[in-house]
Amino acid sequence: MRWRVRAGYPVAVVYLALADPKPRWILMGALVAAIGLLIRGASSGHLRKDLELATSGPYAHTRNPLYLGSAFLAAGFAIAGGSWWAGLLVVAYFGIFYYAVMRNEERDLHRRFGAAFDAYAARVPLFFPWFARANATSSGGETGRQFSWAQYRRNREYRALIGTIAGVGVLLLRMWIRRRFGY
Repeated sequence: MRWRVRAGYPVAVVYLALADPKPRWILMGALVAAIGLLIRGASSGHLRKDLELATSGPYAHTRNPLYLGSAFLAAGFAIAGGSWWAGLLVVAYFGIFYYAVMRNEERDLHRRFGAAFDAYAARVPLFFPWFARANATSSGGETGRQFSWAQYRRNREYRALIGTIAGVGVLLLRMWIRRRFGY
């Protein structure tokens, strides 16, 4: 799954070549991406990577809230690009790589946490949250775990914010270049 990062660079270059961003599309895309950043941020404050199985906060609704947030980020950039082809490329990249990543991580979590992970997986969906299930703690999940800014910083989730701001900046630059020079 290391290929997802390596493949992301040429995808980004092709995306930018195909993009035709306009102010309204960038604004709408940025709003959708902001939802993704909020989901990722809330999730990272509950995640103690490699130490324990995260089941609180957003993890009570989906086993992959970081990837759900990333899906909103991808959708935001698909919209902000202002091009069906650029958007389709982003969505295809996300769909191909992230489903495989989630399944890989599932196997790893099962190996590391065994029955605890199996019980968690039985009550919490892989990706799309079930908000009707308000709280996984009522059926055996972790209780008392609150969001932690320190954990957010340890997980370096602020990098997603910085990357999103940079990505929107690049789209604004792309829009300016297209308007100024016609390509």
